[in-house]
Amino acid sequence: MLIRYRKNYEKIAMGLLSFMPSEKDLKKLQQTIKNYEVNDDWQLFLWKEDDDIIGIIGILLLDDRIAEIQHISVNPSHRHQGIGKQMVKALKEMFPQYEFRANAFTAAFIDRCE
Repeated sequence: MLIRYRKNYEKIAMGLLSFMPSEKDLKKLQQTIKNYEVNDDWQLFLWKEDDDIIGIIGILLLDDRIAEIQHISVNPSHRHQGIGKQMVKALKEMFPQYEFRANAFTAAFIDRCE
């Protein structure tokens, strides 16, 4: 189930985002989290199963029709179980009015989800 990011999930969110190659640097990671916290066009969601948060997906709303998937990551111990695909599907259901696009860091994964 997708849940919206809140400040009290910051450490979990940073941990999951740190698995992305573009977010290895701590200062970059902190700036990314700040963007999600202060910018309404940046939307961050966590994937929760049972009582564990095991995935994260973030989008940038480019306009009223297009959203770019900025980040997607799943805890390594839960990979290859279709969780990333479930997150993308849930996001598309949550925002049916948007066309979703990938960025350079998420394109390879998003292509496999289609």
